[in-house]
Amino acid sequence: MSQKIPFVTKEKLEEIVAKYPTPFHLYDETGIRRTARLLYKAFAWNKGFKEYFAVKATPNPYLLQILREEGCGADCSSYTELLMSDAVGFKESEIMFSSNATPAEDFQLARKLNVTINLDDITHIDFLEKVADIPDTVSCRYNPGGHFAIANNIMDNPGDAKYGMTHEQIIEAYKRLLAKGVKHFGMHAFLASNTVTNDYYPELARILFKVAVELKEKTGAHIEFINLSGGIGVAYRPEQQDNDLLAIGEGVRRVYEEILVPAGMGDVKIFTELGRFMLAPNGALVTKAIHQKHTYKEYIGCDACAANLMRPAIYGAYHHITVMGKENAPCDHKYDVTGGLCENSDKFAIDRMLPEIEIGDLLFIHDAGAHGFAMGYNYNGKLRSAEILLQEDGSAKMIRRAETPADYFATFDFSSEYGAKLAEEAAVKMPASK
Repeated sequence: MSQKIPFVTKEKLEEIVAKYPTPFHLYDETGIRRTARLLYKAFAWNKGFKEYFAVKATPNPYLLQILREEGCGADCSSYTELLMSDAVGFKESEIMFSSNATPAEDFQLARKLNVTINLDDITHIDFLEKVADIPDTVSCRYNPGGHFAIANNIMDNPGDAKYGMTHEQIIEAYKRLLAKGVKHFGMHAFLASNTVTNDYYPELARILFKVAVELKEKTGAHIEFINLSGGIGVAYRPEQQDNDLLAIGEGVRRVYEEILVPAGMGDVKIFTELGRFMLAPNGALVTKAIHQKHTYKEYIGCDACAANLMRPAIYGAYHHITVMGKENAPCDHKYDVTGGLCENSDKFAIDRMLPEIEIGDLLFIHDAGAHGFAMGYNYNGKLRSAEILLQEDGSAKMIRRAETPADYFATFDFSSEYGAKLAEEAAVKMPASK
């Protein structure tokens, strides 16, 4: 079994913890930049290539700014994400707006900012025209239905997904959009999640490239960009093999040369919309062991909980855990590593073999840089933790402070008798981040 190595040393982490109390999410600036540069290298053969980072994965303006500096755009799915991306400095075509069951105000803001809109459903054509207007550039989301398989291995079931248009609908959509004056077209699809195979993007590209050629032939619309969306995953388990991004980029290039170039579509730009791949390995949840429990099982209680990282609780997802300073110690103790929520699913690990854990040990929970903090919540009155950036020069910077009780109570009506009491209680400060 291969090892997963934390991107920070025990000594550096202890230095950070002395300033910023656990739990917190920690991000590695060096790793983020390295991943972005590798992605652009893998698709350098396509002159118009652009990565639109999936903001939903890790919505923090400091991290978005790093990605912007590396040439990335922003993929947004909500009004708030549009506001954040615009504030960071992403403008117009640097933002892709992909949403579903979209409220009118979201489309209105997208048009005000003049971003590229990716329509999820054919009915959204009329809805967008009613609440705003139809822009010159429109992308449509495609869903081929059925099962998506690679070499007879079923990867996912697009037919059960709520996203995208059917084959017949997308052809009709382009005809209607052409009639409404649209001049520039894009195409988008997401068929499988967190794939750990170099074959996913090339197989997805083959499907989309063929449909793009068909759309050109049947509607006259020229597809100017094709967004392969996300789906490239990360090796959460130590025994899994990481995706080879250079091999993936080369695989897409071969399919591009095979299908698009002979059809006179060698100018099509390739876009990606990666979130997990860009950030998950470059972030971690750092927590401290604060309790031990010896009943029918051995439990380690942490100061973090599912409110900080809910993937294990809702998906049964695996996140590797390193006990800092004991990387080379034998994994001869079996633990359930838990948080303090009143939910039995609040466990980061079940029956995990780890080195002996003592009270005060720091646990580094790997691959939590995407869909970690972003999926946090306040059940049991738990407060969201801080986000810390490990900068390239080795210094640590707080890029989001931890919540306080005052934050939790802030949306109550403080004019009421209960609100006044809560305001008074919230004024009693908890230990704050230094």
